[in-house]
Amino acid sequence: MRGSLWFYRLYDVAQDIDLAAAEKILALYKPVSRMRLSKVRPRALEIKNPPLTVELEGTEVALNGKTYRVAASARLYDFGVLSILFKLELPPDMSYEELRSLAVAAGEASSLSPWFAACRDELIRQLKPALTGDGFTGFVEDFLIFFFQDWPCDWDPVPLLLGEEEPISQAMRQEVLRNLFSYSDDQIIITWDAAFIYDPSGSTDVADLLEFANAQLLELRYYDSVLDRELAAMYDALEEAGRGGYRRLRQYRNIMRRLMELMVEITEVTGRIENALKVTQDIFYVRIYTAALKIFRVEEWLESIDRKMQVVERNYSLLSDELITHRFMMIDIAIVVLIAFEIILWLFTLK
Repeated sequence: MRGSLWFYRLYDVAQDIDLAAAEKILALYKPVSRMRLSKVRPRALEIKNPPLTVELEGTEVALNGKTYRVAASARLYDFGVLSILFKLELPPDMSYEELRSLAVAAGEASSLSPWFAACRDELIRQLKPALTGDGFTGFVEDFLIFFFQDWPCDWDPVPLLLGEEEPISQAMRQEVLRNLFSYSDDQIIITWDAAFIYDPSGSTDVADLLEFANAQLLELRYYDSVLDRELAAMYDALEEAGRGGYRRLRQYRNIMRRLMELMVEITEVTGRIENALKVTQDIFYVRIYTAALKIFRVEEWLESIDRKMQVVERNYSLLSDELITHRFMMIDIAIVVLIAFEIILWLFTLK
């Protein structure tokens, strides 16, 4: 057996990250590189702005009563995500029972949280000139990958993914194995919060695709919450404007301006997130990436954002109609006043 456990923590740390500026900053201290899939032909995959990878200092962590050496790295995405990866190397002589017990402990690996937080905060501090936005927003995604280059054929990966030591039913096993993929002598199984990757070549392509999908999920979750806050603020502003008498028209204009800015911002950001990675010609990677997006329910978050954007657009249209109606009413009043004035002048001429 030859493998490792890959612990991911993904954080929303900015509205935008200038990867070119970040690369210049980090290259002064650590090795950096851009993400590139090793088994993909150049035209088979398009990454608009390849994420920036930086090597971090490793550490030792205690897990399940043993101490393991951990290699660390981080990856920056231009749409505001910082992903930190800890790779825990497994001893070659580890038994399946020990691995299964470790998998249960890995699902509750709170001992790693301080290390993740320390790496995150240090990188945010170093990269401040390259970050645009409010900093760490509190939005986090975590993911675990069981990565193996040598995997005994009589070992069962399903209990590892479920983090269970108890017997697993056939129905549950079939549910997990619905998302099993294989190209030749490799094997990939994807679940909501974990994946099993067996690749004798040691290629990290699938792990990189899963990380990318998690980064997209994280940002969509964040912007969905932004829309929730903005909609609540909009309803409060409309209620206050309704009590403002003639001042409400000015308040309506301010609300409309904010709604227009919000629609432009969300449309631009979600479009950038959706189009950040395009797998076009590699059928195997298309299947894996598409399945990951489905398992992570990315489409549901996109639909949620779309529904809320429709609410924003409807409210914008209603406010616009209100202002147009008021404008026509003022024109009608002005016409009536002018007619009345002309009548008064005519009456004076009769005298």
